Amino acid sequence: MKIIILGAGQVGGTLAEHLANEQNDITVVDTDSERLRALQDHLDVGTVTGGASYPDTLLRAGAEDADMVIAVTNSDEINMMACQIAHSLFNTPTKISRVRSPNYLAYQDRLFTPEHVPVDVIIGPEQLVTKNIVELIANPGALQVLDFADGRIQLVAVRAYHGGPIVGHQLQDIRQHMPKVDTRVAAIFRQDRAIIPEGDTVVEADDEVFFIAARKHIRAVMSELRKVDKPYRRVMIAGGGNIGATLAQSIEQNYQVKVIEQSYERCRFLSESLKQAIVLHGSASEPQLLSAENIEATDVFCALTNNDESNIMMSMLAKRMGAKKVITLITNAAYADLVGDEIDIAISPQQITIGSLLTHIRRGDISNVHSLRRGAAEAIEVTARGDPYSSRVVGRRLDEIALPDGVTIGALVRGDDVLIAHRHVVVETGDHVVLFLVDRGKISAVEKLFSVGFGFFS
Repeated sequence: MKIIILGAGQVGGTLAEHLANEQNDITVVDTDSERLRALQDHLDVGTVTGGASYPDTLLRAGAEDADMVIAVTNSDEINMMACQIAHSLFNTPTKISRVRSPNYLAYQDRLFTPEHVPVDVIIGPEQLVTKNIVELIANPGALQVLDFADGRIQLVAVRAYHGGPIVGHQLQDIRQHMPKVDTRVAAIFRQDRAIIPEGDTVVEADDEVFFIAARKHIRAVMSELRKVDKPYRRVMIAGGGNIGATLAQSIEQNYQVKVIEQSYERCRFLSESLKQAIVLHGSASEPQLLSAENIEATDVFCALTNNDESNIMMSMLAKRMGAKKVITLITNAAYADLVGDEIDIAISPQQITIGSLLTHIRRGDISNVHSLRRGAAEAIEVTARGDPYSSRVVGRRLDEIALPDGVTIGALVRGDDVLIAHRHVVVETGDHVVLFLVDRGKISAVEKLFSVGFGFFS
């Protein structure tokens, strides 16, 4: 596939790395020639220096025969105009744009149409990050919560704790503990080493365990791996920008929410737009303010400013002063690798955005892609097509499917039914299959496995 990526920032650069490793023809456009040169030093991609929305720049990038344009510059307006130019002058089949401003997103259905602003897919990072945090707050103790099949099934990451019922036991014992709950452990990461789980795999304390189950069973399975945290009630948000404001609006009906914001003007805006959340003018890096607002009684402290260093320091302070859980927005991947135990969950907007972008880029019937462990692993949802004669998976039991190394099937969704992956389950056409890849380099092999051809039956 020939893809033009507009913008070589953290999202554009990371996306180029993902796609270049999958035998795509990638060209990256940016005004910063040094940034492009750094990309070319370690990736097999083409680069063009110039304005992303200029027709001659797109022409030099190969827009005449490009299959897709992905606009992820820091400017909403440049991204939208680039898609307009690609549509009007080059008839580019697929146009994807990152749009951050709530003012545009509020009119998304009427604005982004072929007759007006011809963008096929809108990626709104703030909305994606907010949804991610809402799920973490709703599932106390989870490190990551990912939806598949319209939320009917979830993949959840938890850290196994000393004293958990299943810790020190084999995975097959989960069924004995919970005979009425069906689940499957998709992968275990132990000291950053991936373990493909078998029935006799023993769970150890501090393992990062990814399990899949129907949404209604998630809490029960979590209780097997760790002491289940009490439902959260009090949430404190540091930073009243787009993400902080959207999160507060999303949860203020169900939680006691406080928002701390340094800008007085922004505080006034927030106090008028939020119905129940309390808005405080000040800095969450001030111990006196945190103490006065009972930080020790706070269940979740969310540091969501646009400054990584501030987010990290505020989170560490809040944790030391008694906050039970801290969720920290960190855009710099190097910082995410350095943070210690005082930060419970580091949220990467880039990785969340990348997952959403990949959903629309992957070949075949892939309807969901989630990037895991800062891009090291992936979880995907793919629809099985064809029949036993034209498909390598349809009509076969799961233990008959030749999965690539490092790939596991977690579950299937058939209509409204959730089928946890067991070796006797037979794949039918139309099934939504959820797979876990501990090595995202195997995505091409998975795409090939699920492709429909002639005479695959054997």
